[in-house]
Amino acid sequence: MRPAGRAESDSLYFDYPHFPFVRPPELDGEVRRHRVAIVGAGPVGVTAALELARHGIDCVVLDDKATVNDGSRAICLSRHSLEILQQLGVDRRFVAKGLGWTRGRTYFRDREIYRFEMPHSDQERFLPMVNLQQQYIEQFLIERAMESERVTLRWQSAVSGVTQDADGVTLTVSTPEGDYALACDYLLAADGARSLVCQALGLALHGEAYEGRYVIADVRLKSDFPTERRAFFHSAALPEATILVHKQPDDIWRIDYQLGPDEDPEAAVREEAIRDRVGLIIREVMQERGDWELEWWSLYKAHTLALDDYRHGRVLFIGDSAHLVPIFGVRGLNNGLADAVNAGWKLAWVLQGRASARLLDSYTPERRGATLDVFANAGKSTRFMTPPSRGYRLMRDAALALALDNDYASPFADPRQVTPYTYAEGPLTLADRDAFAAGPRPGAPLINRRLGDDDFLLDYLGTGFSLLLFGEASPELAAALGDHPELRVLHLGVEDSALGRALPGDAALFAAYGADPGSAYLARPDRHLVARWKRPTAADLNDALNTVLGDARP
Repeated sequence: MRPAGRAESDSLYFDYPHFPFVRPPELDGEVRRHRVAIVGAGPVGVTAALELARHGIDCVVLDDKATVNDGSRAICLSRHSLEILQQLGVDRRFVAKGLGWTRGRTYFRDREIYRFEMPHSDQERFLPMVNLQQQYIEQFLIERAMESERVTLRWQSAVSGVTQDADGVTLTVSTPEGDYALACDYLLAADGARSLVCQALGLALHGEAYEGRYVIADVRLKSDFPTERRAFFHSAALPEATILVHKQPDDIWRIDYQLGPDEDPEAAVREEAIRDRVGLIIREVMQERGDWELEWWSLYKAHTLALDDYRHGRVLFIGDSAHLVPIFGVRGLNNGLADAVNAGWKLAWVLQGRASARLLDSYTPERRGATLDVFANAGKSTRFMTPPSRGYRLMRDAALALALDNDYASPFADPRQVTPYTYAEGPLTLADRDAFAAGPRPGAPLINRRLGDDDFLLDYLGTGFSLLLFGEASPELAAALGDHPELRVLHLGVEDSALGRALPGDAALFAAYGADPGSAYLARPDRHLVARWKRPTAADLNDALNTVLGDARP
C-alpha cells in the first residue's frame, strides 16, 4: 500500500521498469516445446533461469505482471546467497548498491541488552549480510536474464491451467492478445504463496500459522546510524509491541512492528494509523528527530508451511510456492535462492544426459530437509519475537529482564540468523571415512579462503564438479583424473599442475580444511560437498561421482 494520491509504482526512490507484452509464436500457431518453463519472475524464478542458462539449458519465464514487485519485501541477502549470485555473474551490482552489515542490537525497556557479531574475516569476499530492497534484487536479476540468449521472459502472461503426463507439462497461458498452450519437458513453479500451479495440481502447504501480525513499513529518513539489525522489546513508546528496524539503500528505513492481539488489522493499516505509529517509533524508539516520508507498507503474518513433496512428476516447486517461513532470521528469500540453484543444476544435468533421472529424486529430501531446519530455528525466533501464549510471553519477558543485568541471559535474544543448510543425510552425500580436524563436512558448502588481493578460492569454481586437491596427488589418482571430464581440479599449494588449475595454498588454508598433502574435497555444481578424503583412490572418486550422477556416466 502507498499513501493517498500515489500510484502503486509511484516510489520515492525507485523507478519501476515497464516490461511490454511481446506476442509469443504459439499465439500464431507455431508448435514449440521448451526444455524448462518457469512460472514466476520474482527473484527465485529468475535465479533458477540464470542457473539453467549457466549450465546451457534454454528456458522460458512467465509472469502476469508488467514490472517488478512493489515495496521492499525481502531485504536481507546472506553471504551464501551472494556466493550464488557470484556464480551467476551478477554479484557486483548487489554489493555496489547494497548495505553490508555484521552486527545487531537488542533492546529491552529502551536499554541495550545484547549485541551480536556475525562471523566475518578477511578470508571472505562478502559480508555476512547485505540489505537491499527486493525491487533492486529483481531488477538486477531480470536485467542479467535479458542479457542471456538462453532465457526468454514473457511478461503479462498469466498461467491459468496446468496438466502433465509422463512426457512433459502443458500450461494454459492467458495474455492481452488471447490464450495459448505452452508445452515443456519440465516446469519450475516459482509463483509464490498463492501458487496457481499448486492449486492446479490439487496441492496444499501444511504446517502452522502463528498468531502475531506485523506491519511492515518503508520510510525515507536521513540518518547516520550504522547498518545494523535492531530489535526493541517493551519500549516506553510501544510497550506491547516488538519492533524491528533495518537500514536500506537510498535513505530508506524498514520498520516492522507487531500489532496487539486485539487490534483490528484493517484499521491498523489505514494510512493515518500507519503515520501515527511509525512517527512514534521514529521519534521515541529510534531517537530520530529529522523529517521523514512514508513510502510503502504492508501486513505480515508468520507461517511455517510446506508442501509434503517438492516434486510432483515433472513439476518442481521452489521458493514460496514450496514453503512459507517466518521473516525472523531472514530465511525466506535466502532459502528460496538455494532451492533455485539446487533444482536448476540437477534439471540441467538430467536434460543433458549427464546424470540419470533419479538425480531429481534428491531434490525434495535436500530442500525440504532445509525447510524443516528453517522451521526449527525460525520457529524459535518467531515464538520469541511473537509469543503465541501467555506462558511463552512470561518466559520471554523473564529472559529479557534477566539480560538487563546478567550477561549470561543475553544470548536468549539471539535472532539465529540464516546459515546454509548441510545435506549431511542427503542421498548424494557420502559420510566421512577419514577423520578431519577442521573443514566443511560432507553435505556442507565449501568455505571461502583468500588467495591474494581480490582473489578467493570460490572465484575458481566452474559449472561442473570441483575437486579441491591439496598438494601432490597419489600417482593412481593423478592417472585417473583424466577420465572425469565433469571435474574441474583446483590444485592447491602447488606452483604448477598438469592435473588442473594450480592455486596458492599456505599452511593456513590447509589447516582451515583440515587437509594433509594428498587430501581432497569433491564439491557439486552448487558448492555442496559430496565427500572428502585424506588419501583418495581412483575408486573413491568414481564411487562418489556415481552416487550423484548414476548410470549416465560413461
